[in-house]
Amino acid sequence: MKADCVLSHHWGYVSAITSALLFGINSTFNKIALQNVNPTLVAGMIYFIGGVLLLGIHFTPLSKKILSMLKTPGTEEKILKKDLRVLALVIVCGSVIAPLLLLNGLNQTTAINASLLLNAESLFTAFLAFVFLSERGKRGEYLGILVLLVGVVFVATNGEFQRLTLAESIPGNLLIIGACLFWGIDNNLSRFLSKKKDIILVTALKCFFGGLALLIISFLLGINFSISLTSIPYLLSVGAFSIAFSILLFLFALRKIDSMRTGVIYSTSSLFGVVFAFVVLREPFSPFQMTAGLVMVLGVYALYRYAK
Repeated sequence: MKADCVLSHHWGYVSAITSALLFGINSTFNKIALQNVNPTLVAGMIYFIGGVLLLGIHFTPLSKKILSMLKTPGTEEKILKKDLRVLALVIVCGSVIAPLLLLNGLNQTTAINASLLLNAESLFTAFLAFVFLSERGKRGEYLGILVLLVGVVFVATNGEFQRLTLAESIPGNLLIIGACLFWGIDNNLSRFLSKKKDIILVTALKCFFGGLALLIISFLLGINFSISLTSIPYLLSVGAFSIAFSILLFLFALRKIDSMRTGVIYSTSSLFGVVFAFVVLREPFSPFQMTAGLVMVLGVYALYRYAK
C-alpha cells in the first residue's frame, strides 16, 4: 500500500512537469503563428484543435488504452449534472475569459512585464487551494515553493528589473493579473473534474467549447479568418501538445498531488518556454537564466522530497 502511494505521488509530479514542458512550446510556436494570424483567432484555433483531437481519441480504442495508463483507485465513473456545472465554469474561466484578458493585456504592456505577471497564476492557484480547498503542505514544501517561484521570477525577467514598467502600463498589467486569477480559479475547479475516470472526455469538452466560444467571439468582432499555410503546422502543434495533452496531464497531476503543488510546478513552463525560444528562435538564454532555472529545479526537488 505504501509503495503504491509513493508511486502515485511520483507520477503526479512527472505529469505536472511534462504538462509544463508541453505548454512551454506554446509561446515559441504561437509567436511564429502570430506573424500572420490575429491573436484572438489563434487562441480559438488552438483550443478548438485540441478539443477536436481529444474528441476523436475519445471515440477510438486508443482512449481505453490511455485511460488504463492513467487509472487511479477511487475515480468516479459517471459525469453528473453537478459536474457539468463545474465544467461550464471551468470553460468560461479558463478557456474563454482568461485567454481574452491575456491577449488584450499583452497588447497594452511590455513583454518583460507580461513574463513576470504571468507567474501570478501559480500564486492564485496556491492561495485559492489554501483558502477554499484547505490544502496544506509541510514546512519543507513551502520552502520548495518559495525557491521555485524565486527562480521563476528571475527566469522570466532575466534579472532586468530596471526594465519593468509596472506603474506605467497599469491597464494591461491588470488584465494579465485578471487572466491569472481566472486561470487560478480554473485550476482549482478542475481538481473536482480530475476525479472523473474519463478525463479525456472532460479535457476534450473543455478545449472544444472554449475554442468554439473564442471562434464565435472572433467572428462577431469581424476578425479575418484567413490563415496562411505556414501558420497551420504551428497551430496544429500547439493545439495538440500545448493545449490538449498538456491539459490532460495537468488534470491527471491534479488527481495525484492536488491543486497547490500542481499549479506551482506548472510554473516551470516559463523555463521550458525560454529554452524552446533559444533553440527554435535563437532568442538569448543567459547564464543568469540558466542559474535561475537550476534554482527552479531545486525547488521542484524540495517540493517532491518533502511531500513524501
